[in-house]
Amino acid sequence: MGPSCGMFLAFLGADVIKVEPPGGDKTRQLTGMGAGFFPMFNRGKRSVCLDLKSAEGKAALEELLAGADVFVDNFKDSTLVKQGLDPAALRARFPDLIIASNKGFLHGPYQDRTAMDEVVQMMTGLAYMTGPTGRPLRIGSSANDIMAGLFGAMAVVGAVLERTKGGAGRDIRIGLFENCLLLVGQHMVQHEIEGTESPPMPERSFSWPVYDIFETADGRQLFIGAITTGHWVSLCDILGLQELSDDPALETPMQKIDARARTLPIFAEAIAKQEAAQLAASLTAQDIPFSPILRPAQMYDDPHVNRPGGLVTTELADGTSFRAPGLPFEVDGKPVVVKNTLPETGADTDEVLRELKKKC
Repeated sequence: MGPSCGMFLAFLGADVIKVEPPGGDKTRQLTGMGAGFFPMFNRGKRSVCLDLKSAEGKAALEELLAGADVFVDNFKDSTLVKQGLDPAALRARFPDLIIASNKGFLHGPYQDRTAMDEVVQMMTGLAYMTGPTGRPLRIGSSANDIMAGLFGAMAVVGAVLERTKGGAGRDIRIGLFENCLLLVGQHMVQHEIEGTESPPMPERSFSWPVYDIFETADGRQLFIGAITTGHWVSLCDILGLQELSDDPALETPMQKIDARARTLPIFAEAIAKQEAAQLAASLTAQDIPFSPILRPAQMYDDPHVNRPGGLVTTELADGTSFRAPGLPFEVDGKPVVVKNTLPETGADTDEVLRELKKKC
């Protein structure tokens, strides 16, 4: 959450200095599913190693804070209090500093609890909505950490703009739990308005006649969504199912939805006779929403992902490199050029400390 907040700020042009302990951030050593954490979320930053148990390290951090616009942290409140880096202590020493505290929870009954992405997914009902009944399932990425970090960066940008207009420093607290709560807000509001609860997504009541995954003749899986009358007619034409498009019992949208148990096996049988590539071309031509079922690793071969700016290449110190997504927006029709360097442990310590001495 904290590293992603810093990465977004770096991508937007900020000089982000990552303070690491001697030996480096522990996430540098992760493997397996954790191998992408450090390289993905620490692009565009500079690395400074400081021993905050030593007088020299503490003094260097104080100098960094004195010249900084923003302090981003991802630690428990109690840890920061022990180090004299909690908002109250920082505000006393640096009144103009913007503090972005990435926490598990905002202030309230849970504020001192430890949270992780999976924890808040279980707490808020997101995991319940993702898996089938009795089998809560976390979604397949660190979505809350990333999105909460984005909220942190957005709040920081707002505070910086406010300060340019005469404002002072701000204490910003970003909650991982509250971020996840926002993600399930639509289901909460349904219950608030209608007094009903949606079942988990795998068992949901469908609002569309066709909104399902099918298998093609060559063993490929395609998601197809025929959500309008025009989509329905076009899909029937593509598959040669005139008997469905001409059926008077399937005239209205609700009639089509109510007949899903009857019609879906017919669609599935027809799609099972189609080659995936040809069917995809036909669906594209008729503007019918569809997608092959792909894995993240396959994104490197996707032509749209490989458009200019779709992937950012980051060089590593050993001469190797990796490609990762950049920012998901364009400005004036062009991709945003982001800082894509990944710092070695403490690579910028000497340079940053020299800059501090020059300022003094």
